[in-house]
Amino acid sequence: MNPSEDEVDLAIVGGGAAGLALAILTAQRMRAAAAGSRPPRIVIFDTARQLGAKILVAGGGRCNVTHQYIEAADYFGNPRLIGRVLARFDHLAARQWFERMGVALKVEPTGKLFPRTDKARTVLDALLDSCRKLHIEIRTGTRIVSIRQSAHTQGDAKLLLHAEDNGRERSLPGGPVAARFVALCTGGRSLPRTGSDGGGYQLARSLGHTITTTAPGLVPLVLDPEFFHARLSGITIQARLRVRPSDGGRPTFDRHGSLLFTHFGISGPLAMDASRIWTLRQEAGHPPRITLALLPEMDEAGTSQWLRDHPGVSGAAKIPQLLESRLPRRLVVELLTFLSINGGTRLSELDRATRQRLAEALTSLTLPVRGPRGWNYAEVTAGGVPLEEVDIGTMASRCCPNLYLAGEILDCDGRIGGFNFQWAWATAAIAAQSLARKLAALPDSAT
Repeated sequence: MNPSEDEVDLAIVGGGAAGLALAILTAQRMRAAAAGSRPPRIVIFDTARQLGAKILVAGGGRCNVTHQYIEAADYFGNPRLIGRVLARFDHLAARQWFERMGVALKVEPTGKLFPRTDKARTVLDALLDSCRKLHIEIRTGTRIVSIRQSAHTQGDAKLLLHAEDNGRERSLPGGPVAARFVALCTGGRSLPRTGSDGGGYQLARSLGHTITTTAPGLVPLVLDPEFFHARLSGITIQARLRVRPSDGGRPTFDRHGSLLFTHFGISGPLAMDASRIWTLRQEAGHPPRITLALLPEMDEAGTSQWLRDHPGVSGAAKIPQLLESRLPRRLVVELLTFLSINGGTRLSELDRATRQRLAEALTSLTLPVRGPRGWNYAEVTAGGVPLEEVDIGTMASRCCPNLYLAGEILDCDGRIGGFNFQWAWATAAIAAQSLARKLAALPDSAT
């Protein structure tokens, strides 16, 4: 090995939630297991100048750290492998870990866990403070562009990390970094302005991994401007969305929740959760059909009967009077205009064909989706490194010795509400347990 090479025990590429957690948990485990011995040299490399941008914007700036009720069904990916990960480090373990770092959490009625301060900065500061106390080095503004296998003269396999300067590969100060172990925690392609621009996929691919199709997840959806959504901007309703193949068939997504109309389309938890189904199908060249039920607890037949029998409303009442008992007035006005139904029509005068058309719109209104709002507004990435290419018991790569993967770079994404943070903490915890054990068994030879 070239004497100028910088040697570290563990190099973590990516300083987001998974990278910070992996570094801290590895150092904590080694400190607890081998008090008095030389602490491991752990270095985090990140392209951003300041870490934690995604943490700071999560949960509307409050950071929903995890969720009280979590199961594999809350995620997309291999359910068997996802379940094994979640069982190893659940939301209780995450809560205890944060509280040991001084971050008290509270459970809200929705099941989401937030810091009691209601400030995401509390979470980030605790993570960074732990890094300082554990002497974890952080090198910001550094893009790792290649990782290559090398061999020590005594047969001690290492991975060499190289950075980039003005588009050209270069050595880091003092030469390339030689790491006993490397963890890829680069995230996916969501919110690229924070540094997660998909570069980790190239590194993983160069080390033998494959990458599934990636698409924006948890992203608002843009609707055709001719639709009436823009005039409803700011209105939130409880609704039901169904996503089904464009050629028909059973829905691949069917869920109730909160929907927000915006000037560009739809957002809110319901739309965000449905988005990854639409975007992945679009990437495959088969954009699906999304329908909106404005009366989520009723089917078309029941709605038609409700319109006909209109309990509690006299036959002399006009259509809006009945609809406004369940829906916002602005929405009723725009819906009737869209359907070319005269709002002055009395319920008793509503003919069968019009009643059927209105019932269909109230329970299965096709939304003219043009596409996702884009990577800059996506909270997660759908797709990534297949879980089958990782040893789920350790998060070690099955393709490259001494390589680990954790967090969003893997092909697993959860619904909105703290589930993706839990995936980051859980995969990091599993990797940390394995890395601490392996590092403790190595000769005490690193500089």
